[in-house]
Amino acid sequence: MSKIPVWIDCDTGVDDAAAILTAGQLEKIEIVGISAVAGNVPLEKTTKNCICVSDLMGRDYPVYAGASRPWIRPYEDASSVHGNSGLGGAVLPEPSKAPEKEKAWEAIYREAVKRSGELELVATGPLTNVANALTLYPDLKDHLKRILIMGGAASGGNVTPCAEYNILTDPDAAQAVFRSGVKVYMFGLDVTEKAYVTRKELEEINEYGSPVTTFFHDSVEPRISWYEELGFPGSCLHDVCPLLYLEHPEIFRTEEAGVFVETQSELTLGKTVTDLFSDHQFEEKNAVVALDIDRDAFIKYMFEALKKY
Repeated sequence: MSKIPVWIDCDTGVDDAAAILTAGQLEKIEIVGISAVAGNVPLEKTTKNCICVSDLMGRDYPVYAGASRPWIRPYEDASSVHGNSGLGGAVLPEPSKAPEKEKAWEAIYREAVKRSGELELVATGPLTNVANALTLYPDLKDHLKRILIMGGAASGGNVTPCAEYNILTDPDAAQAVFRSGVKVYMFGLDVTEKAYVTRKELEEINEYGSPVTTFFHDSVEPRISWYEELGFPGSCLHDVCPLLYLEHPEIFRTEEAGVFVETQSELTLGKTVTDLFSDHQFEEKNAVVALDIDRDAFIKYMFEALKKY
């Protein structure tokens, strides 16, 4: 069986790490490269975390550093949620190597051309690297199969009443991606806030006792209380969703939609405006929006993957 070539562009924090670990043991996926962007923590830390997580997996994925700040707006990290290192309460050994010399957007373009029409680009952080690649290489849109993102929301937000962190961090780059001509599969808060792990489930997988499951527990556990205070049953693992979709699309409910990003209004900056719930429809259905998930299946498949290390 030929595997799906996947490029992961991320700002490796707690749930990005869980996503990479899960993807590494999915039967249909081949991770062909990882690129880092400033987001949950600054670029130096997200790049380091990508390599450290790869080391934990016993893999030698090429890791590329990308953008250290958004296109236009000031950069604000999310270390208050992900911890100073980005990996919650977990500590990993120092990275075994330095990142590759090529810039993230150069490597994404090269790999997309090499695998023209096949490469799945999964972005779980701000979309600065992806927008850079699409802007610098206009023909990239003809080589990517699609772009799957964790970001946005058809309704609501988690930083402002209407904006999600990854989109709000660089709304101008996000708008460039949605207007690029590449189909965007959006896994926003509508679905990712249903993709949580409970305290009980976290303790159960910790009993497995492998370095990977111990890391998973130690990185996620400090966020449980934070999420519980917000009224969630457990810690949301947002970034696992688009990668798990590639292997198990049947556990998600999706709907085609027009989606664009607000970049001008102070009140609604970063909102992913969709036509899902409106009488007026955009002329173009440029996106597929995930709206629901079978959470029991989500936990089952994620834990199965983590236990394979």
